[in-house]
Amino acid sequence: MPSLTVIKPGMLTTIQDLGRWGLQSRGVPVAGPMDEYSHRLANRLAGNAETAAALEITLMGPELQFDAPVICVVAGATFGLAVGDTPLPMHTPFEVSPGVRLRVGTRSAGARATLAVRGGIEAEQIFGSAATSLISRMGPLGGRALKAGDILPLGHVATSGAAAARGYPLPLPSGGARLRVIPGPHAEMFTPGAFEVLYGSRFTITPNSNRIGYRLEGPPLLHRGSADILSDATAIGSLQVPASGQPIMLMADRQTTGGYPKIATVITADLPVAGQLAPGDWVEFTACTRQAALDALKNRRARLEGR
Repeated sequence: MPSLTVIKPGMLTTIQDLGRWGLQSRGVPVAGPMDEYSHRLANRLAGNAETAAALEITLMGPELQFDAPVICVVAGATFGLAVGDTPLPMHTPFEVSPGVRLRVGTRSAGARATLAVRGGIEAEQIFGSAATSLISRMGPLGGRALKAGDILPLGHVATSGAAAARGYPLPLPSGGARLRVIPGPHAEMFTPGAFEVLYGSRFTITPNSNRIGYRLEGPPLLHRGSADILSDATAIGSLQVPASGQPIMLMADRQTTGGYPKIATVITADLPVAGQLAPGDWVEFTACTRQAALDALKNRRARLEGR
């Protein structure tokens, strides 16, 4: 079975597939990619199923070496790529020969990229998924990020075959993003002025942010009364608001339940853009109807399929 060896792991590189859906009621976190669109796109361009396990790269890329010829694709945040001394483009399949190192270098836009290898990564599955959940230490490699010396087995496929699928890259944010939201399940727990602040202010992603959630800093969102609720399910993109009034945008490694009211939820079509943000970036929110959210999701899927 072919494999890759991690020479340098990068800042935070993890194995991800699309996550452990359907088990939150049992306390099992979902995990999965922060930018699901680019994960799907990288796999499509590599000739894999969109669900295949791949590497999620955060802010600083890894250096890898393979023991057999492989086809790779990198999608999402813009990194400088090179195989040996040869620079390579993003969002285009390329071959890596045995013993030659693939370097994911300087980042120039976005925060996270997916590196897919044709055939996928043959990682241990827990509850039907190979996603790495850092918060619960669940997934391949004991639920941790890659480190130097790790050897990852790959699916065995020929380096040539059918033409790769089409698809358009995700438009990357530049310093921040405007995200569309629909009212959350606890909207009635906030003052009318809280929504004026939410839709009329700019928030900053603080350094105390990670795959669990983005802690945002800006004008406080005021509650009508208590900031506590009985814990209930947490959806990705939920904007939880604790007593401080400073919202927390829940992301891929979010907890399964939470005890703060949720004022709004980022629409699914905009979650990949949110996943490309980093500490120091700004966020603005704009109101969206459910129909507009569905239309946006259909348009996003059409771009993924190259339509």
